[in-house]
Amino acid sequence: MSMLNVENIDVYYGNIHALKNASFHVDEGEIVALIGANGAGKSTMLKTISGMMHPRNGSITFLGEDITHTDSYKLPAKGMAHVPEGRRIFLQMTVMENLEMGAYIHKKLPQENLERVFQQFPRLEERRTQVAGTLSGGEQQMLAMGRALMSDPELLMLDEPSMGLAPILVDQIFEIIKNLNKAGTTILLVEQNAQMALSVADRAYVIETGKISLSGTGEELAK
Repeated sequence: MSMLNVENIDVYYGNIHALKNASFHVDEGEIVALIGANGAGKSTMLKTISGMMHPRNGSITFLGEDITHTDSYKLPAKGMAHVPEGRRIFLQMTVMENLEMGAYIHKKLPQENLERVFQQFPRLEERRTQVAGTLSGGEQQMLAMGRALMSDPELLMLDEPSMGLAPILVDQIFEIIKNLNKAGTTILLVEQNAQMALSVADRAYVIETGKISLSGTGEELAK
């Protein structure tokens, strides 16, 4: 059984038909990439899966449970975390306070999750008392990912993690994505940098104007 199943969803912004009869799945342990041009519907797909938008038709199941109309704030407790486009960290708060916010579903701060985050992102441990708004772009992306990992998700959804980063940092972020996956986190990756996304993805889907037009292994689509 797939970890995530999206079946025949239609999503609208008012009268604009943003996703059209779209279906795909993510199996446990995979990195699955959604690639496509700007405005194709990639971010809308993630927002719909994570409950920020709801489809007019179709269904979404996660770990065997129908989450089509589940509110977004309930999904981290079910094992899903979403790192939105543009990072959306709390700029006035410290690194440590941002990470604590990521663990809000736990009654007390899970130390093992924190240690795991610091292991993946040593820079965050060095900067734990620093105000998040003073971090570099790459460090802010690491913090957004670290905050999501504090809930110990089964599925981590990343929206444009390489956006606005220097090439050397892009390589670093994708190396971290591979390491997180090796450590057991299933990843759904939305990315405009198709070449980088396909280099790490087990499978990928191409979205064009709200429809899924192609699918295959990362290697097949790269060719």
